[in-house]
Amino acid sequence: MNLPTKLTLSRIVIVVVMLIGLFTCDILHEAGVLTMPTLGPVNVAYLICFVLFIIASITDALDGKIARKYNLVTDMGKFLDPVADKLLVNLTLIYLALPHFGLANQATIPLFCVIIMIGRDLIIDAFRLAAASKGSILAANIFGKLKTVFQMVAIPMVLLNSWPFAYFDAGWNNYLRICNIAVYLATAMSLLSLIIYLKQNWHILTEEKQK
Repeated sequence: MNLPTKLTLSRIVIVVVMLIGLFTCDILHEAGVLTMPTLGPVNVAYLICFVLFIIASITDALDGKIARKYNLVTDMGKFLDPVADKLLVNLTLIYLALPHFGLANQATIPLFCVIIMIGRDLIIDAFRLAAASKGSILAANIFGKLKTVFQMVAIPMVLLNSWPFAYFDAGWNNYLRICNIAVYLATAMSLLSLIIYLKQNWHILTEEKQK
């Protein structure tokens, strides 16, 4: 197993550890056993999650660069990399769509945004499967990459409870907080990238299989 693959696997491990830790804190909090401290407006559990998310994001940037630079691209890496990316982003989105730790002012992600972003990924994955069945490979476009950038900015902002904006938007409606504006931008970019992707690749559904 080469270094890029190890980095990809470490991203999956980070996601699992992060979510197990958060759910454990939830259970202990509900049982009255644990009360997580805060640093200003940021819950310590979410702060730890923020650090882990950033580390995982860094491994995402590194594994591909190392694999291409040193010619370490493997079939296992091609399979695991998108899986790790989807687990990191989508599982975190799902978790943040629900209130946790009994914090009334903790930012959460609107559920409809999560549905749109995950639904977008499922549709595009289906198109790629259809293309693969016909002997074609659909590459990611710049709008899909921008979608990922927007998500990688929005999710940490929610984990940090909209810090540093939380000092004045903590009392705002959750749907109007600064961090959720970033989520809306990521959602809009997801929709835009989906529309462009479908427009560019709709022919896949009508083309005959390549011989």
